[in-house]
Amino acid sequence: MDELQGRVAVITGGASGMGLAFAHRFAAAGMKVVLGDIEEPALDAAVAGLREGGAEVLGVRCDVSDADSVHALAAATEEAFGAAHVICLNAGVAGSGALHEQSLADWQWILGVNLMGVAHGISAFLPGLIERDEGHVVVTASVAGHTAYPGLGIYSATKHAASVIAETLYNELTSSGSKVGATALCPGFVDTGIFDSARNRPEHLTDTLPDLDTDEDRATREAFLEMIASEALKPDAVADLVHDAILDGTFWVFTDDRHVENITNRHAEIAGRRNPTEARAITEDALD
Repeated sequence: MDELQGRVAVITGGASGMGLAFAHRFAAAGMKVVLGDIEEPALDAAVAGLREGGAEVLGVRCDVSDADSVHALAAATEEAFGAAHVICLNAGVAGSGALHEQSLADWQWILGVNLMGVAHGISAFLPGLIERDEGHVVVTASVAGHTAYPGLGIYSATKHAASVIAETLYNELTSSGSKVGATALCPGFVDTGIFDSARNRPEHLTDTLPDLDTDEDRATREAFLEMIASEALKPDAVADLVHDAILDGTFWVFTDDRHVENITNRHAEIAGRRNPTEARAITEDALD
């Protein structure tokens, strides 16, 4: 895309973190903005803040794990502003723990949001973009979509899938001569609330098992969160990268170089058919 003024952007997970930063950046570029989010108080506050800044904005409560909810988001967008042009499939949740400790509810929750949320967004919005031969899809993946840190098995599985879906989409669009663009956003450490995403976990997918974390586990987590708050990239900086990627037609967007060595080593091991190098948890790796 070479022009955003007057166009329409739809952002899932748009009420906080990177999604809200995208909304403010797009509004500054003259776009109309639609926020889809499951957290209603945050959604209402986000819409109010954008309107105070003069933006044309619509907030829609949306559960991306529910196909009907995402299609309702598309319908509300069409009714309010007409055709959508930029689709940011950004909603995501995070969970951690060794694979043998994860419950089926953990799998259902994280896959439902991070993977099926992307699938539902593509189903609801992509056909219209292709028919109009205009627009851009941004899929929020992660550096976890290029690594295999212990303790992030389910989350990483969804982000590997998101990366491949975005890359396949890009290849399909370019091979067909479509003018619709695609970007895979692969954030590293960004100061968002994703590590507190259990606040929005559905009750029917919430386990009642006791907390088995040790004091050492909790201390490591607290130190990690303090590092994120003090050192991680701010969401508005990521929003600038996404804005520029849409205009420039850039596919891969990484937010920092912190994980390059791990990603490069993993690719080399795959190419050389070597066993994976023993890895530490991402929290320990980040605190070195």
